[in-house]
Amino acid sequence: MGMFSESVDVVCSAAGQPESLTWSGKPYLVCAEPVRWYERRQWWAEDTRAPLGSGPGVVDHEIWRVQVQPVPAASPPPGPGEGAEPLTLDLTRHIRSGRWRLLRIHDVLRPKTA
Repeated sequence: MGMFSESVDVVCSAAGQPESLTWSGKPYLVCAEPVRWYERRQWWAEDTRAPLGSGPGVVDHEIWRVQVQPVPAASPPPGPGEGAEPLTLDLTRHIRSGRWRLLRIHDVLRPKTA
C-alpha cells in the first residue's frame, strides 16, 4: 500500500458520494459502493485548541475508500469480465474548502498462475 497526499478532482452524487475522479490527468469511474469513515487528525499540532462542539474538519478527517476503473479512451466499453482490475483508493475531503486528496493506493493481490 502506498501513502500519498496528492490532489484529485472528484465528482460527487447529489447524496455526496464520489462517482468519478480525475487523477494525474486521467479519468476514473467509481465501480463499487464507496465506504466512508472519519479518522482523528493531529489537530493539536496545527491549532492551539479545537472549538467546543467541533468535529468534522477540525478534529476528524473524512475518508472515503473507493474502487475505480479507468475510463476507456474513445472505445466501446468493455464487456463483463473485461478491462482493468479495479483500483482501491483512500481519499480525504477537506470539509471547509471541499478539496480532495489521494491518501492511499491499495495493492491489488493477483493469484499466481502455474
